Amino acid sequence: MIIELKNVSKKFGSLEIIKSINVKFEENKIYGIIGKNGCGKSVLLKMICGFYKPSSGEVLFNHENIIKNKVFAPDTRAVIENPSFLPNLTGQENLKLLASIQNKISDEIIEKTLKDVNLWDEKDKKYSTYSLGMKQKLGIAQVLMEDPTVMIFDEPFNGIDEESKKKIRKLLKKLKDKIIIIATHEKEDIERLTNVTYEIKEGKIIQKK
Repeated sequence: MIIELKNVSKKFGSLEIIKSINVKFEENKIYGIIGKNGCGKSVLLKMICGFYKPSSGEVLFNHENIIKNKVFAPDTRAVIENPSFLPNLTGQENLKLLASIQNKISDEIIEKTLKDVNLWDEKDKKYSTYSLGMKQKLGIAQVLMEDPTVMIFDEPFNGIDEESKKKIRKLLKKLKDKIIIIATHEKEDIERLTNVTYEIKEGKIIQKK
Protein backbone atom coordinates (compact mmCIF):
# COMPACT_ATOMS: atom_id res chain seq x y z
CA MET A 1 0.00 0.00 0.00
CA ILE A 2 1.16 3.52 -0.84
CA ILE A 3 -0.74 6.65 0.14
CA GLU A 4 0.06 9.85 -1.76
CA LEU A 5 -1.21 13.36 -1.25
CA LYS A 6 -0.56 15.48 -4.33
CA ASN A 7 -0.90 19.27 -4.14
CA VAL A 8 -3.57 18.89 -1.46
CA SER A 9 -5.13 22.04 0.01
CA LYS A 10 -8.06 22.52 2.34
CA LYS A 11 -10.02 25.71 2.92
CA PHE A 12 -12.83 26.47 5.33
CA GLY A 13 -14.40 29.57 3.90
CA SER A 14 -11.55 31.99 3.19
CA LEU A 15 -9.23 30.29 5.71
CA GLU A 16 -6.73 27.92 4.11
CA ILE A 17 -5.64 25.35 6.70
CA ILE A 18 -3.62 23.04 4.44
CA LYS A 19 -1.64 24.64 1.60
CA SER A 20 -0.74 22.54 -1.44
CA ILE A 21 1.13 19.77 0.35
CA ASN A 22 2.81 16.75 -1.20
CA VAL A 23 3.60 13.73 0.95
CA LYS A 24 3.86 9.96 0.59
CA PHE A 25 3.26 7.23 3.17
CA GLU A 26 4.61 3.70 2.66
CA GLU A 27 4.27 0.34 4.40
CA ASN A 28 6.52 -0.81 7.24
CA LYS A 29 6.88 2.70 8.62
CA ILE A 30 5.39 4.62 11.53
CA TYR A 31 4.86 8.29 10.70
CA GLY A 32 4.54 11.10 13.22
CA ILE A 33 2.61 14.28 12.48
CA ILE A 34 3.36 17.17 14.83
CA GLY A 35 2.35 20.81 15.02
CA LYS A 36 0.63 23.36 17.20
CA ASN A 37 -3.05 23.03 18.12
CA GLY A 38 -5.15 24.18 15.19
CA CYS A 39 -2.37 23.73 12.65
CA GLY A 40 -4.37 21.20 10.63
CA LYS A 41 -3.20 17.79 11.89
CA SER A 42 -6.72 16.41 12.30
CA VAL A 43 -7.81 17.99 9.02
CA LEU A 44 -4.97 16.21 7.23
CA LEU A 45 -5.89 12.86 8.80
CA LYS A 46 -9.54 13.30 7.87
CA MET A 47 -8.61 13.96 4.24
CA ILE A 48 -6.49 10.80 4.18
CA CYS A 49 -9.48 8.84 5.47
CA GLY A 50 -11.85 10.47 2.99
CA PHE A 51 -13.92 12.18 5.70
CA TYR A 52 -13.01 15.61 4.28
CA LYS A 53 -12.79 16.45 0.59
CA PRO A 54 -9.71 18.50 -0.31
CA SER A 55 -10.39 21.93 -1.75
CA SER A 56 -7.82 20.98 -4.41
CA GLY A 57 -5.38 18.17 -5.08
CA GLU A 58 -5.56 14.39 -4.94
CA VAL A 59 -5.55 11.72 -2.22
CA LEU A 60 -4.34 8.45 -3.76
CA PHE A 61 -4.37 4.93 -2.33
CA ASN A 62 -2.27 2.70 -4.59
CA HIS A 63 -2.68 5.39 -7.28
CA GLU A 64 -6.50 5.44 -6.99
CA ASN A 65 -8.09 8.81 -6.28
CA ILE A 66 -10.47 7.96 -3.44
CA ILE A 67 -12.22 11.34 -3.52
CA LYS A 68 -12.83 11.36 -7.27
CA ASN A 69 -14.02 7.76 -7.21
CA LYS A 70 -16.12 8.38 -4.08
CA VAL A 71 -14.75 5.45 -2.10
CA PHE A 72 -13.64 5.18 1.50
CA ALA A 73 -9.96 4.74 2.19
CA PRO A 74 -9.35 1.00 1.62
CA ASP A 75 -8.27 -1.27 4.48
CA THR A 76 -8.00 1.71 6.81
CA ARG A 77 -9.09 2.26 10.40
CA ALA A 78 -8.77 5.50 12.30
CA VAL A 79 -9.44 7.15 15.62
CA ILE A 80 -9.52 10.91 15.11
CA GLU A 81 -10.23 13.44 17.86
CA ASN A 82 -12.66 12.06 20.45
CA PRO A 83 -13.54 8.36 20.03
CA SER A 84 -17.28 7.85 19.66
CA PHE A 85 -19.05 4.73 20.89
CA LEU A 86 -22.52 3.84 22.13
CA PRO A 87 -22.70 4.99 25.77
CA ASN A 88 -25.07 2.31 27.05
CA LEU A 89 -23.01 -0.60 25.74
CA THR A 90 -19.92 -1.98 27.43
CA GLY A 91 -16.51 -1.61 25.86
CA GLN A 92 -16.56 -5.21 24.66
CA GLU A 93 -20.12 -4.90 23.32
CA ASN A 94 -19.12 -1.81 21.33
CA LEU A 95 -16.24 -3.67 19.68
CA LYS A 96 -18.43 -6.69 18.92
CA LEU A 97 -21.02 -4.43 17.30
CA LEU A 98 -18.40 -2.78 15.09
CA ALA A 99 -16.85 -6.13 14.21
CA SER A 100 -20.25 -7.48 13.12
CA ILE A 101 -20.30 -5.03 10.19
CA GLN A 102 -17.67 -7.00 8.27
CA ASN A 103 -17.89 -10.15 10.37
CA LYS A 104 -14.29 -11.19 9.70
CA ILE A 105 -12.88 -11.55 13.21
CA SER A 106 -13.78 -13.80 16.13
CA ASP A 107 -14.72 -12.93 19.69
CA GLU A 108 -11.34 -14.34 20.71
CA ILE A 109 -9.54 -11.71 18.63
CA ILE A 110 -11.63 -8.96 20.22
CA GLU A 111 -10.76 -10.33 23.66
CA LYS A 112 -7.06 -10.47 22.77
CA THR A 113 -7.15 -6.87 21.53
CA LEU A 114 -8.76 -5.69 24.77
CA LYS A 115 -5.93 -7.36 26.65
CA ASP A 116 -3.33 -5.87 24.30
CA VAL A 117 -4.46 -2.32 25.16
CA ASN A 118 -4.84 -3.04 28.90
CA LEU A 119 -8.62 -2.68 28.88
CA TRP A 120 -9.60 -6.24 29.79
CA ASP A 121 -10.50 -5.44 33.39
CA GLU A 122 -12.89 -2.71 32.22
CA LYS A 123 -14.41 -4.59 29.27
CA ASP A 124 -17.79 -5.10 31.01
CA LYS A 125 -18.21 -1.51 32.14
CA LYS A 126 -20.53 0.76 30.17
CA TYR A 127 -18.78 3.21 27.87
CA SER A 128 -20.60 6.08 29.59
CA THR A 129 -18.60 5.34 32.75
CA TYR A 130 -15.22 5.26 31.01
CA SER A 131 -12.47 7.73 31.86
CA LEU A 132 -10.66 9.60 29.07
CA GLY A 133 -7.83 7.07 29.09
CA MET A 134 -10.23 4.12 28.88
CA LYS A 135 -12.04 5.76 25.96
CA GLN A 136 -8.72 6.23 24.19
CA LYS A 137 -7.79 2.57 24.76
CA LEU A 138 -11.10 1.46 23.29
CA GLY A 139 -10.50 3.70 20.28
CA ILE A 140 -7.07 2.16 19.77
CA ALA A 141 -8.56 -1.34 20.12
CA GLN A 142 -11.13 -0.50 17.45
CA VAL A 143 -8.34 0.42 15.05
CA LEU A 144 -6.21 -2.64 15.85
CA MET A 145 -8.73 -5.45 16.08
CA GLU A 146 -9.30 -6.15 12.36
CA ASP A 147 -5.58 -5.82 11.53
CA PRO A 148 -5.94 -3.22 8.73
CA THR A 149 -3.03 -2.19 6.52
CA VAL A 150 -3.46 1.51 7.37
CA MET A 151 -3.83 2.65 10.98
CA ILE A 152 -4.39 6.30 11.81
CA PHE A 153 -4.30 7.71 15.34
CA ASP A 154 -4.99 11.29 16.46
CA GLU A 155 -3.38 11.97 19.86
CA PRO A 156 -4.00 8.35 20.88
CA PHE A 157 -2.30 8.43 24.27
CA ASN A 158 -4.24 11.29 25.88
CA GLY A 159 -5.14 10.28 29.43
CA ILE A 160 -3.59 6.81 29.18
CA ASP A 161 -1.44 5.53 32.04
CA GLU A 162 2.29 5.06 31.46
CA GLU A 163 2.23 1.27 31.71
CA SER A 164 -0.42 1.02 29.00
CA LYS A 165 1.38 3.57 26.80
CA LYS A 166 4.54 1.48 26.87
CA LYS A 167 2.62 -1.70 26.09
CA ILE A 168 0.77 -0.15 23.15
CA ARG A 169 3.91 1.50 21.74
CA LYS A 170 5.70 -1.86 21.89
CA LEU A 171 2.78 -3.52 20.11
CA LEU A 172 2.72 -0.92 17.32
CA LYS A 173 6.45 -1.26 16.72
CA LYS A 174 6.05 -5.02 16.22
CA LEU A 175 3.43 -4.69 13.48
CA LYS A 176 4.58 -5.52 9.96
CA ASP A 177 3.41 -4.44 6.51
CA LYS A 178 1.48 -1.48 7.94
CA ILE A 179 1.23 2.24 7.36
CA ILE A 180 0.82 3.78 10.81
CA ILE A 181 0.23 7.52 11.05
CA ILE A 182 0.16 9.17 14.48
CA ALA A 183 -0.62 12.82 15.15
CA THR A 184 0.92 13.52 18.53
CA HIS A 185 2.42 16.18 20.77
CA GLU A 186 4.20 13.57 22.92
CA LYS A 187 7.97 13.80 22.53
CA GLU A 188 8.47 10.17 23.56
CA ASP A 189 6.27 8.97 20.70
CA ILE A 190 8.36 10.91 18.21
CA GLU A 191 11.70 9.79 19.63
CA ARG A 192 10.92 6.11 20.23
CA LEU A 193 8.03 5.21 17.98
CA THR A 194 8.12 6.99 14.62
CA ASN A 195 10.44 6.32 11.69
CA VAL A 196 9.54 9.53 9.87
CA THR A 197 8.20 12.73 11.41
CA TYR A 198 6.48 15.59 9.63
CA GLU A 199 5.60 18.98 11.05
CA ILE A 200 2.64 21.02 9.84
CA LYS A 201 3.53 24.68 10.03
CA GLU A 202 1.60 27.54 8.46
CA GLY A 203 -0.29 25.04 6.31
CA LYS A 204 2.83 23.41 4.89
CA ILE A 205 4.32 20.02 5.72
CA ILE A 206 8.01 19.70 6.55
CA GLN A 207 9.95 16.48 7.18
CA LYS A 208 11.78 16.59 10.52
CA LYS A 209 13.45 13.15 10.53
